[in-house]
Amino acid sequence: MAAIWDWRFLATSRRAKNLQALRRRVCLARRVTSLEELPVSLPGLRAVRFTTGDLHTGLKEHYGVGRIERGRSEYWGRGRVWQAEPGCVVLKRPGDVHRDVAREGTTVFVALTLPAGEVERHGSRGMVFGPTQFAPHDERASTLHLLLDAATSGADRLTLQVALCEALGALTDLSRRAPGHARRVQRAQAYLRERLTESIGLDDLAEHTGMDKYHLCRAFRAHIGVPPYRYLTYLRVARAIELLRRGHRASEVAPLVGFYDQPQLTRHFRRITGTTPGRFTQALEPMTPSGVHLAQQKAW
Repeated sequence: MAAIWDWRFLATSRRAKNLQALRRRVCLARRVTSLEELPVSLPGLRAVRFTTGDLHTGLKEHYGVGRIERGRSEYWGRGRVWQAEPGCVVLKRPGDVHRDVAREGTTVFVALTLPAGEVERHGSRGMVFGPTQFAPHDERASTLHLLLDAATSGADRLTLQVALCEALGALTDLSRRAPGHARRVQRAQAYLRERLTESIGLDDLAEHTGMDKYHLCRAFRAHIGVPPYRYLTYLRVARAIELLRRGHRASEVAPLVGFYDQPQLTRHFRRITGTTPGRFTQALEPMTPSGVHLAQQKAW
């Protein structure tokens, strides 16, 4: 499947100054995508090594930690463009919108999908409010490096449990420094996720978060990078993808995810994923390069 583009979306970032230059750099990337499952001994923890020269976009569905092993890239997330290099650690949270901007050659990174139950039991709000990315030598990421090292080296279950608890504890400490607006934005995200099939008004969302709607819109865009209505659209498309994978027909998905009708679903689905719901379903069985591409995005 062709790389997914929306340059108007990227242009909102101050860091994306020269789109022509970014296009030229993208053309240098080798379009190679592979996913290697790494064995781990802790239930609920998943580890993969991802190699790609392509550009990806998507809405994250899980808590995750990743580390770049090789290659450099730029990606858009949480309202800005980030520069990733070997050794940097990236955090992903449910509801995060990720869009690759440019890639220099092939990128290799290791990614862990964390057990949601463990994260929630630990009360690690840092996975929601902590930094998006740590620089290669940032000491705050030391426990995350230990967790990644343990998961990729085949460590035993006890070692992984200790590493996971220490990493979540460190993220909890970071969360205590989060500003009040970040917490209210997270509350708004949760509200939208829980009611994505409903007709949601801005006044209702503002009342739920305890902010006036003008401050909420500014805070939401500052922390997430998109306004609430666009974030809700991403959520609905992500749910549509989940239902299609479970075997629902494309023609019946729209009302199940909060869209008015099939044309509205198709329009947003194509804009975000680069294909239509019908073609996405066809790509699932048998698996095609397009299907593999989307499945790999879901893994990380």
